[in-house]
Amino acid sequence: MESDGMPDRTTAEEQLAALQADRTAVAERVVQPWWYDALLGLLIAGFLASYSLRSTWVTLGALVLFLLGMRGLVALYTRLTGLWVNGFRAGPTRRAIHVWLVLYAVVLGAAATAEYLLDVRGAMAVGGAVIGVGLALISRWWTRIHVAELRGQP
Repeated sequence: MESDGMPDRTTAEEQLAALQADRTAVAERVVQPWWYDALLGLLIAGFLASYSLRSTWVTLGALVLFLLGMRGLVALYTRLTGLWVNGFRAGPTRRAIHVWLVLYAVVLGAAATAEYLLDVRGAMAVGGAVIGVGLALISRWWTRIHVAELRGQP
């Protein structure tokens, strides 16, 4: 029975239990297959490696492939899970994003310095590979954090 438009305790508990069940179901759905992370890493690695070839046309082609690949991954993830989660959203996952941004900035800065200032050919390819592997691993970590959050775990 309701009083003043508020549900009674039993109804509220049932609604909370239903919400938690929904969150648990979503948590089981949002985990992408391992190859999704591998493709994500390969896309960024390939794009950054294209800078080692020092050809504007190759880099522009790699950029187009990167953008199309990223769009394809978004569409694929949405089709597989039924939803899209912004990786830069606020919450516990923010720590993984900060680690990713620091890794990206440090490795890209070092690789670009070596490639263009020290004339070390292939440094951007190596940097791209490091960033790609890092992104794939951080993507898995981000997902584990997100799933734990959905399940109400610390």
